[in-house]
Amino acid sequence: MAENQSISPAQWLIIVNPNAGSKKGEKEWPRIHTYLQQQGFDFHSVFTAHRDHAMHLTIENIEAGYRNIVVVGGDGTMNEVLNGIFLQQKVVPVEISLGIIPVGTGNDWCRMFNIPFDYKKAVDILKKKQPFIQDVGKISYFKKETPHIRYFMNVAGMGYDALVAKKTNLLKEKGKGTPLAYLYYVFASLFQYKFIEGIIEIDDKKVFKGEIFSMNIGICKFNGGGMKQVPNAIPDDGFMDVTLIKKTSKFKVFRYAGKLFDGTLVNLPIVNTYQGKTIRIRSTGKIYLEADGESLGHTPFVYEIIPRSLKVIIGP
Repeated sequence: MAENQSISPAQWLIIVNPNAGSKKGEKEWPRIHTYLQQQGFDFHSVFTAHRDHAMHLTIENIEAGYRNIVVVGGDGTMNEVLNGIFLQQKVVPVEISLGIIPVGTGNDWCRMFNIPFDYKKAVDILKKKQPFIQDVGKISYFKKETPHIRYFMNVAGMGYDALVAKKTNLLKEKGKGTPLAYLYYVFASLFQYKFIEGIIEIDDKKVFKGEIFSMNIGICKFNGGGMKQVPNAIPDDGFMDVTLIKKTSKFKVFRYAGKLFDGTLVNLPIVNTYQGKTIRIRSTGKIYLEADGESLGHTPFVYEIIPRSLKVIIGP
């Protein structure tokens, strides 16, 4: 983006991930482009070329003057743009409006806010520009013993959830990622996963010590292509919701799989739920992490809530 280009306050930046949804972004973009023009949008489009490219494009274009950003992609691209919004130094993050035209694999953030997967209906929602100010989570973690920070806007998963996400992401890189692939690995990875003992502290109080199967921390409710693993999460209440699945048998994972989708998982005796503003997790071995579907690093973790800090465009 040229620094001397004049950008009006109403102009939109469209960040397109052509590889999203097994290249659905690339296939649908010409139709989306035409419909945006037909609906009178004044916009400039840019395309991602590699991992974290959307983050850098976001920082660059906010510096250039854009304040309205739309993702043509999925949860992973939204996460990259979110991190660009929070890493840039030009404006307070909540001054940016963020919307989406979903073409991703899971599109779980959209489920929370009634954003349809049909691109025309999604564009119509953008045109109405109904705002919602949601919370954001900040994670401190390690990768190859180096500390990192990542922001997330939907759900972060650890343990078994992170293993399933990693395997699914490897398929995505080959253009084969689907929600069914995620569900397949929910079962296929059972024979590979090893339980690790962890210690969980929430708001400076130790709440759990023991072997962990899987764990989710949610700003919103959905992940994994429609699973409702943090069904009580409210995206603007100033708290993170936690669902912890303790050590369990493979048989019980098969038996209770359906409860991942209807939210009743949290009623099982093998599940603990919590809520808090600061969450610390330590472990005897490495527990791995994913956030908004993006595979990241490993323990120790510190989660912090940033209340009502992101302005998003939502459905009715």
